[in-house]
Amino acid sequence: MAYQYILDGIYNEVIQIENTGKVADYIPELAKIDANKYGIALVDKHQNVFTKGDALEKFSIQSISKVITTSLIFSKIGNDLWERVGYEPSGNSFNSLVQLENENGIPRNPFINAGALVVADLMLEHFENPKAFLLDFVRELTENPNINYNENVAQSEKAFGYRNAALVNFIKSFGNIKNEPVAVLDFYYHQCSIEMSCVDLAKCFQVFANNGVIPKSDKKFLSTSKCKRMNALMQMCGFYDQAGEFTFKVGLPGKSGVGGGVVAVFPNHYTVAVWSPKLNKKGNSFYGLETLERLTTETSLSIF
Repeated sequence: MAYQYILDGIYNEVIQIENTGKVADYIPELAKIDANKYGIALVDKHQNVFTKGDALEKFSIQSISKVITTSLIFSKIGNDLWERVGYEPSGNSFNSLVQLENENGIPRNPFINAGALVVADLMLEHFENPKAFLLDFVRELTENPNINYNENVAQSEKAFGYRNAALVNFIKSFGNIKNEPVAVLDFYYHQCSIEMSCVDLAKCFQVFANNGVIPKSDKKFLSTSKCKRMNALMQMCGFYDQAGEFTFKVGLPGKSGVGGGVVAVFPNHYTVAVWSPKLNKKGNSFYGLETLERLTTETSLSIF
């Protein structure tokens, strides 16, 4: 497959489209990003890397980090995870409180904010120094020792994270948060502040395209069954209440973040990451979705 030729063509097409999205300015640090950035990176099953545009520039991965923390906890405690959080699409906004009341503090899935906060609580419970452990793991997956948290972004989220504070306290009232809310929020804001480039992100998600095996080390991180379930979660829940449309148009498991990043997985073939900070009304990268729809259309390859 002539991936570089395909990426070049897609980039040149998409950049001509009027981007009607808006940068996530409710997090002040994210509002400072150049809204016109646009990068693509694809890593194939042989670990060849193909790039276009701003693919080497780092950005805050935000909710994409939820896939990584969920997979870490799933690998650690197995199906016990699903006693604390569900695995169904939410149909609501990523920061909604609505369903928690009716569902007794059990979030619908780990990729909405409520579910990610429960996973953050589990990270504090099962790892002695979860922030250091998470960073080391991400560095291993990306093969980049320079991956770090962006403290300015973490503090910016903390300063304006009133809804997340409400969520974690509300869930704790049902007994589904075990640690102190302040500690849970601190970990959560830091995981969202991790900075990667499109190349880093595509490499990071290769484990999900490789049946749970970390490609360079051949270390088995997730069983084939657990990897299948992580990909299913991304397929059903990875794009908030636009997951159905993403499946319909793109046909790959993936995850978005309000930093403008999007990553998608084609098992046994490739991973692809796109960064463009302007978001559509559902909170997903406008150019990111346009790019991935064209990729699966032009290659005639998707999981469906």
